[in-house]
Amino acid sequence: MHYIAVINQKGGVGKTTISINLAAGFAQRLPTLLIDLDPQGTASAWASVASRPLPMRVSHMPAGFDANRPVAEGDQPEVVIVDCPPTLDSDTVIQVLRSVDQVLIPVLPSPLDLWSSLRLAESVEEAQRVSGKLQARLLINQLEPRSALSSAMEGALREFSIPSLSTAVRRRAVYRSTAMEGLTVFQVGTNGAPARAEFNAIIDEVRT
Repeated sequence: MHYIAVINQKGGVGKTTISINLAAGFAQRLPTLLIDLDPQGTASAWASVASRPLPMRVSHMPAGFDANRPVAEGDQPEVVIVDCPPTLDSDTVIQVLRSVDQVLIPVLPSPLDLWSSLRLAESVEEAQRVSGKLQARLLINQLEPRSALSSAMEGALREFSIPSLSTAVRRRAVYRSTAMEGLTVFQVGTNGAPARAEFNAIIDEVRT
């Protein structure tokens, strides 16, 4: 199994939206499980109001998980997406960083938001020294359509120790509308096509 954690100690960066749609995108290709580690169970609540079945399984594990143990009964998934709680001060997050193969860190397109993740970057680097296998990438979220990153943001990204994906997630109404219906952008019509293209591009980057 390949484990990918979506993590940021800062709330409001779209972590669960990214986790849900990333898992749905992977599920188009491989059996996928989404693990909801947030005690509030946002991803699980999303799945519970779905008007039709999601393309991946969703499991709420607020007590944490161990990557060395089975994560689900029955057929084992090939990809596991882990939606982490918005904190660094927990044994769960430390275990995640030491267990997964990759980490995606959603950040909003502002230098202040990026700099607020410095402590997380230090935790990731420490986990990389321990495990030796962990890969980490920043993922810019809610980029305004028809706008480019500011020069200040581009400068901050160059100074940051963790590289960023070349694909950004743009601010799109379809992300809000599908969340209200408990669906993913992979379950809607032509309105979801640009969003699906974004997540497919993210998956292609993550798999390389």
